[in-house]
Amino acid sequence: MGFNVKVDGNWRSFRHRNYRILFPANTISNIGSWAQRIAQDWLVLELTNNNGTYLGLVTAVQFAPVLFFSLHGGKFADRFNKRKVLILTNIMGGAASLGLGVLVITDLIALWHVFALAAVLGISTAIDAPVRQSFTTEVVGQTDLANAVSLNSANFNAGRLVGPAVSGGLIAAFGTGPSFIINGLSYFFVIAALVHLNEKAFFHLDKPKSDGNIREGIAYAKARPDIYVVMLMVFFLATFGLNFQIFNALMATQEFGLGPASFGLMGTFIAIGSLAGAIGSARLERFRNTKFVIRGGIAFSASIMMFSIMPNYISYVIWLPICGFTALTTLVSANSIVQTSTDPAIRGRLMGIYLLIFMGGTPFGSPLIGATADLIGIRPTIAICGGISLFASLFIWFKYKNKVELPADISVATVLKSANRN
Repeated sequence: MGFNVKVDGNWRSFRHRNYRILFPANTISNIGSWAQRIAQDWLVLELTNNNGTYLGLVTAVQFAPVLFFSLHGGKFADRFNKRKVLILTNIMGGAASLGLGVLVITDLIALWHVFALAAVLGISTAIDAPVRQSFTTEVVGQTDLANAVSLNSANFNAGRLVGPAVSGGLIAAFGTGPSFIINGLSYFFVIAALVHLNEKAFFHLDKPKSDGNIREGIAYAKARPDIYVVMLMVFFLATFGLNFQIFNALMATQEFGLGPASFGLMGTFIAIGSLAGAIGSARLERFRNTKFVIRGGIAFSASIMMFSIMPNYISYVIWLPICGFTALTTLVSANSIVQTSTDPAIRGRLMGIYLLIFMGGTPFGSPLIGATADLIGIRPTIAICGGISLFASLFIWFKYKNKVELPADISVATVLKSANRN
């Protein structure tokens, strides 16, 4: 049987059988992940009487492992069999989610359980993310990598379109427990898909000799202004702008006085814009460069500041897709630049550094945002976060706009020679 999707346009990654196996499994897993995010935030609010500080702390604990494990995850990606590493990380993540679900359903849950299992899930994610991102090249090859990055982002946000709404409805009817169970079971679809991939069809690129240490990755990033400026942008946008879960949870409870179903719908409305941005990014491959990322960051930061002043729930959710669209158009471009312009010998370590910067600010930013919201209110907090991102984006634009155009074929050997001379 043939595959009827047009493979020479936006969907060309689907001509690879292994990608067709992974994509639907990842869709199920993404729906489960977004269902758990909604349920975990709501569970924390239930256990703490809508305390924003605790909500920020749990988010920090979940992302803190990135600081310690993402660089090593990138190292694993360059040294070991990526498929086997991903199977192990998915087993770990699935066990943590199922454990949390059982504790909730049996009414044994305590706040410390949420902290502990969020940390376990965070460790799994910190190792999984750089391995999974660099694994994409082996699945579709270098030629279709940029297209696959866009489609993977669309997949992630399709899950965001469904998961929060489903989770909100389940929480309203049955409590938070079923959402955790659904997410735990969703990991096993990914495990089954990974087991059934055809290794003979992988694209194993000839890699230049490299010691495989993390210092090489850092030296490579420092020698590439086009890459380190992207990473700098991503740090500010992710740390201060991409806090929709905290923003929405506190707006729903503190400002609008609404329940879990309305909170879940907020995530769905963000996903409408995010999915549109991810799909649209597949058509913007030729425009992707570091200047595009900086301009996108400026637009996203401005949109965050605007939605802090939306007067009611209806206007708030109508504005959310705009935030989602500007965020994903920018971040897909950033991710694609780092992956497609990096020497294959060092791509795993570069993605480890990228993800450390992308998520590494969250353990510090989330508690600060939660505490600030408790102190001065959620609306001023959102405005401040957007303002910090906007100021940083404008500063980076004026400082680096003429220093970011470099050829994409700088090899590891060239970088290390330059570093040794200096």
